[in-house]
Amino acid sequence: MTPYGKSTLLWYGAILAAVVLLLFFMEMNETLRYSILAVAAVFTLLVLNFFRDPERVVPSGDGLVIAPADGRIISVGRVVEPEYLRGEALQVCIFMSPLDVHVNRYPVSGRVGYFRHVAGRFLPAFKDKASSENERTIIGIERGDLKILFKQIAGSLARRIVADISVGTPAVAGERFGMIRFGSRVDVLMPVTAEVNVSVNDRAVAGETILATLPGTA
Repeated sequence: MTPYGKSTLLWYGAILAAVVLLLFFMEMNETLRYSILAVAAVFTLLVLNFFRDPERVVPSGDGLVIAPADGRIISVGRVVEPEYLRGEALQVCIFMSPLDVHVNRYPVSGRVGYFRHVAGRFLPAFKDKASSENERTIIGIERGDLKILFKQIAGSLARRIVADISVGTPAVAGERFGMIRFGSRVDVLMPVTAEVNVSVNDRAVAGETILATLPGTA
């Protein structure tokens, strides 16, 4: 179970306990009472499933760009990134459904050289505009001359982005740094010289899937 969801689970557990107690003290039809309990049990399982945090086997190699999120690859292509990379970049977008693991991991090792939180909208995360208009964090990792940028992007259901980092924080590829709650997206932007290893509609596994290889650094 991810530590990023402990406060949410504590609040949910307290509310659920109160509801169960009320149901047993209130006078109502037995069928209705147990139907409500069944719905609460199913919802509880979904919440626990959302906050799961399985261990991952991180591939080794300095030139590897590792998936920071579980989900489906929805876009691969070139974009212009003016804020941190300041030029043309290769972008890979990963869409996380509510059923995916939502713990995020560093895609490369280095140090956090840039961090900014941007308030924004809550468009469906699979839309192209979500990358520039939705609530998001923008995180830059640097190691020597190498720079990688990635964004945690909130979706229509996600209303809470967690990024337990700041500028200067050491980054280790595959290590956890935060999560996005209840459906979202992560974009990874890297040098155009990178050799992409994934295609649209492929499934990515955070901390394990190799998104790309950077020539001359492996």
